[in-house]
Amino acid sequence: MVWFRKRMLIYAGILLVLLILSGRGSDFSITGLFQLGNTWEMLTDRFFPPRWDLVPYLLQQSLITMSIAFFGTLTALLVALPLSFLAAENTSGSAPGFYLVRSLLSVFRSVPEIVFGLIFVVSLGLGPFAALLAIFLHNVSVLGKLIAELVESSDKGPQEAMSSVGAGRRTGQLFSIIPQIWPNVLSHYFYRFEVAIRTSLVLGMIGGGGLGQSLMNYYNSLAYTSMATAIIIIMVLVIIVDVSGGIVRKRVI
Repeated sequence: MVWFRKRMLIYAGILLVLLILSGRGSDFSITGLFQLGNTWEMLTDRFFPPRWDLVPYLLQQSLITMSIAFFGTLTALLVALPLSFLAAENTSGSAPGFYLVRSLLSVFRSVPEIVFGLIFVVSLGLGPFAALLAIFLHNVSVLGKLIAELVESSDKGPQEAMSSVGAGRRTGQLFSIIPQIWPNVLSHYFYRFEVAIRTSLVLGMIGGGGLGQSLMNYYNSLAYTSMATAIIIIMVLVIIVDVSGGIVRKRVI
């Protein structure tokens, strides 16, 4: 018991040191917290009243943002499904193929969407297509890894039953594993779709189109009342997506 307490004190001391160092590295200041009142005054003076006449235009931009997220994540799911079987140790079929696919997924997963977005904006030009490709590539790697883990943890009983009735290896895997993991696959997809909505907003700020690009244009032109309208639309959009995603996941699982 004494040893346990000493170990906990050591861990607490290490965490405290790391907390202090990270606070210094991020310029954290307690006195700065008391200046947040100035931020509120700035918001009330410059951001209100919002320009409600921009709502129809911003709703059109929100559809672009939704389209980027939906198309990017759905196509990523369709590509990630077969890749996940190659990246799962129990279904890959060959060790070299397993390590190759796993390595590729790890490499693409290590690159944030915004980095992909910057590359594609430079190479392809401004617009939603650059953001779509960035979301697609990152989500292929993320969903591929998540689904591969589901495949590896699936029950072997149905696979053995399919083999006993003469089903081929791939056919047996398809009809015995997919039904087991499908609810969790959909849960992962809807979560990644919610994340992609927020990501597409950030990608829009670097030229990826949609609501994010409109928000950045207003910011660069110091049109703060227009920014306020865009921020309100973004908040409503994110809340709707979060609530809808939660409802869908509860019904699917």
